[in-house]
Amino acid sequence: MSAAPVLPEWHEWREWTVDDLGELPEDLPYELINGRLILLSPTALHQDLCVRLLLALETNCPPELLVTIDLSVAVDRRNEPRPDVVVIRREQANRTPVPVKDALLAVEVVSPTSTFRDMYDKAKLYAHAGVQTYWVVDPLHEKVTLTEYALGANREYDQVTHTADLFGTERPWKVSVDLPALTARRDGLLARDGE
Repeated sequence: MSAAPVLPEWHEWREWTVDDLGELPEDLPYELINGRLILLSPTALHQDLCVRLLLALETNCPPELLVTIDLSVAVDRRNEPRPDVVVIRREQANRTPVPVKDALLAVEVVSPTSTFRDMYDKAKLYAHAGVQTYWVVDPLHEKVTLTEYALGANREYDQVTHTADLFGTERPWKVSVDLPALTARRDGLLARDGE
């Protein structure tokens, strides 16, 4: 059995930059948001939803683009987010982190510990960095919802759609997501968990 990774020592709170990330173990999942290091530990349900979204996005995906999950995106010295699902230019397929200019769509699946970060911090970060489209998928309520944002004036997102029904869009290409099916899948997984 291998020992748990040893993190560098830091005080209760320390502002991090991308230069500090080299101190971390290579296999440690993290995000750097506004100078704050966040260690990630998603649930199987969360990852299952991410895969379902990846599969929906792969349908009709143009050959010059790639849909992937859990990939770091380089924004600036204080920010290296890791969107749950991201669409990048195919020439970046063997690179991490990917420059934010090569990210066309970022998708975040909300978890109990990420609601504020996904709805506010990351929305501002991705918009300011020029990511054209942002989706927030929220599985924490009675029905799974998807909110689509498009980059508008002054590098701020405008809400385009918020739905718990069949979602369809043309951004960044023709995509549909069956949110009632995601709700049923989530409920089925949670029902088995509670047995």
